[in-house]
Amino acid sequence: MAFSLQTYPVVYRSAFTDGLWTGEYIEKPHKTPAEEAAMDQNARRTLNEQRNYYGDMPLVSYTSQYGLSVFEGLKAMPQKTGGLALFRPDKNAGRFYASMKGLRMPPFPPEEFLSSCIEVVKRNAALGFAPEYRPEWEKDSYMTAESAYIRPFTMSEAGIGVSLSESPRVVIVSTPVSAYFSPDLRGAVVSDRIRATPNGTGWIKAASNYVISALAKHEAAEAGYMECVFLDAVERTYVEEGSSCNIFFYLKSGELVTPETGDTILSGITRASVIELAQDRGVHTVERKISINEALDETKECFVTGTAAGVTPLESLAYKGRNVKFNGGKTGELTASIRDTLKGIQYGAVSDNKGWMVRVV
Repeated sequence: MAFSLQTYPVVYRSAFTDGLWTGEYIEKPHKTPAEEAAMDQNARRTLNEQRNYYGDMPLVSYTSQYGLSVFEGLKAMPQKTGGLALFRPDKNAGRFYASMKGLRMPPFPPEEFLSSCIEVVKRNAALGFAPEYRPEWEKDSYMTAESAYIRPFTMSEAGIGVSLSESPRVVIVSTPVSAYFSPDLRGAVVSDRIRATPNGTGWIKAASNYVISALAKHEAAEAGYMECVFLDAVERTYVEEGSSCNIFFYLKSGELVTPETGDTILSGITRASVIELAQDRGVHTVERKISINEALDETKECFVTGTAAGVTPLESLAYKGRNVKFNGGKTGELTASIRDTLKGIQYGAVSDNKGWMVRVV
């Protein structure tokens, strides 16, 4: 699995009380990384449980009962020249703020989000909890590269009736993370499930949105696919996104299409970066509706994007008995070019002339 519950020991926590956000850094029980690696399984489990439980968080809350929570995901990548750097964390800060407002919570200040994410990474790295750059990652375009995954999320105050959170907490944890998708599966299938509806919370990075995504992706995996793809809720005709990623279709006409964002599609940070990289290459890039039939009939390359997915090619897409293979089942030239540039920037192997990376240590 890409994600790990081997949580790094330094955690950030902030609470909204009396109209103010007040934060603190907590150093949970730990040994050195080498000592932890040498521990037996039961001892490691006990130590990790001590990190993953936070004593004063309410058991019964609007979060635990109704999924009223938002979260973010960003990475600190080990750099080829040494140290760690975050990829466009200001964009995560802005989206976290907008998501909290969308669920009518007091929003967390973007500047506090940014500084606390940096500090969590920095403090964990000082304790030895940070990935180190490996030259062998370059051989597969960083598809198996590791990073430190940062997960900011909200928890509500105690509550049992259906209501909103007026005094939320923000918690920031970090864990090691590697490749998200299985290398043995490359295709996707259109799901019968509906991820988001108009006037809903699809545009918000809300915890509750991911229940349907988890079910659909599990069903896709059982059927032998890497990913699932959702169609719109109203006409059941237009492609929207994957279980946890945006999607792109490079058409035979030379047009690169990604579904336009609205209130049912999450505005991805990697998505926006890919659009910019494609435009740099002179590729006619359009955000618009694209029907599943157009996608199947006219696509020569297809890929998905996201913090976890990076830029991952889709070998094929199945829908109602059709299974269309793109580019002969091989990674396309444009997909590879964008992926290699993006990953190169993120890991410090390609010059960051965009100013996207924020050095931490």
